[in-house]
Amino acid sequence: MKKTIFMLSVMILLTGCDIMNKIGGAYQLSQSEYRYRSIDNIQLSGLNLGDASGISLSNLATIATILSGGSGMQTIPFSMTLNMDVTNPNTSAAFLDALDYAIQINEMEFVEGKMDIPVRIEPGETRVIGVPISVDLKSLMNRYSQERVTSEMSGFLGITPNETSVSVKLWPKFYVGKTLVKVPAPISVIFNFGGK
Repeated sequence: MKKTIFMLSVMILLTGCDIMNKIGGAYQLSQSEYRYRSIDNIQLSGLNLGDASGISLSNLATIATILSGGSGMQTIPFSMTLNMDVTNPNTSAAFLDALDYAIQINEMEFVEGKMDIPVRIEPGETRVIGVPISVDLKSLMNRYSQERVTSEMSGFLGITPNETSVSVKLWPKFYVGKTLVKVPAPISVIFNFGGK
């Protein structure tokens, strides 16, 4: 009986230490420095735009047609990877098991999603975190307007000279047992880029 109580006490203590360790890792992540690095793997309705740095004239016409809702499209799928440099200036490792995110472009709610890939950044280390993003632009057009979405995406892709402000909110998540727990306060990051 005493052995059982002792073993149970040790298991509870170890579980509690693991939880505190994970909370500490998420806290270190919130204290890390975030910088925009790049966007790549851009796809617009099946059109591969790469990193959008070399959009050809023929692609410009295709993009304009797609964004204008040409051909009575029911959906306009858009996907990309947003790459951020994350530097951990702390003396302890920063880590998470998964991540929820919300992104706004010029205060337009663009996308919410999740990334179920663990990340660990050692003290003093900088890692690139690639956030995979996928959204139906047609649903954004129905919510806002075709003109607004077209304008914001044109600036975002560097087609027009408009500067673009991208606000990213990140909610680290970590496992407690087999349950993912989301940190209640987001990490906020703002990037300004776009245009030519």
